[in-house]
Amino acid sequence: MKIGFIGCGKMAAALIKGVLKSGLCEPADITVSDVHAPTAEKLRGECGVTLAPSNDEVVGASEIIVLAVKPGDAIPALQGITRQQMESSMRWAWQGGGNGKGGKLLISIVAGLSIRGIEQAAGEKLRVIRVMPNTPALVLAGASAFALGTQASDEDAEIAQRIFGSVGVAVRVKESLLDAVTGLSGSGPAYGYTIIEALADGGVLMGLPRDFALQLAAKTIAGAAEMVLQSGLHPAALRDQVASPGGTTIAGIEALEAGGLRAALIAAVRAATERSAALGAEK
Repeated sequence: MKIGFIGCGKMAAALIKGVLKSGLCEPADITVSDVHAPTAEKLRGECGVTLAPSNDEVVGASEIIVLAVKPGDAIPALQGITRQQMESSMRWAWQGGGNGKGGKLLISIVAGLSIRGIEQAAGEKLRVIRVMPNTPALVLAGASAFALGTQASDEDAEIAQRIFGSVGVAVRVKESLLDAVTGLSGSGPAYGYTIIEALADGGVLMGLPRDFALQLAAKTIAGAAEMVLQSGLHPAALRDQVASPGGTTIAGIEALEAGGLRAALIAAVRAATERSAALGAEK
């Protein structure tokens, strides 16, 4: 399949490296453009992709277009692409078949830009998928959620699943849930970094060297997360396996509960979700 990227930032670069590593396509199948020429040139040097001088040329060369620009640049970018290009009939091949529809598939990773907003700007006949990825995709450990537009098909959903699955996990949801996804997994890495930093500070307070404390904290959180994913057990069950009666862990948990850690994290997801919804309403 031929994929075009409008915007060559970190997330676009992660997706390109992911699809190449997974074998979904070859470097010659990917065309990119970016308003900042050195960024696009760097990506071409790293991955061997084709650099296009305009967004229209990206669309013309591609069956699937990934919109990966800043929120304020998204609508102008869509409006700057000729609608004839976006709606031109192109049958894409996917494991020997097509979806039976003409036009292009546009996948947007622009935060806060609704499917309706995309369809209004680029044409309602366009097949649109809106995705909320997160930054761990940069290390192939992302968690993404995607929603289908009015014209997108189940086969289009499979494409999104494969593309974003190449950099982590991807889950299909209703668009109404994407603000909550933003509040949890979109903003969540920052919550995790804050927890890791605080744990490391605690280690330093107790006499550990800073670099050693940070390494221990990061590996501990990463290991705990992997235990949840691999074991299939509820986090509370895993916690109970560590917390012996009258032991050190339960004493630490008591301190966490007294400090309101659980309530603070729940409130963080709520605040980020509400802010995401407000930003979307402003567009």
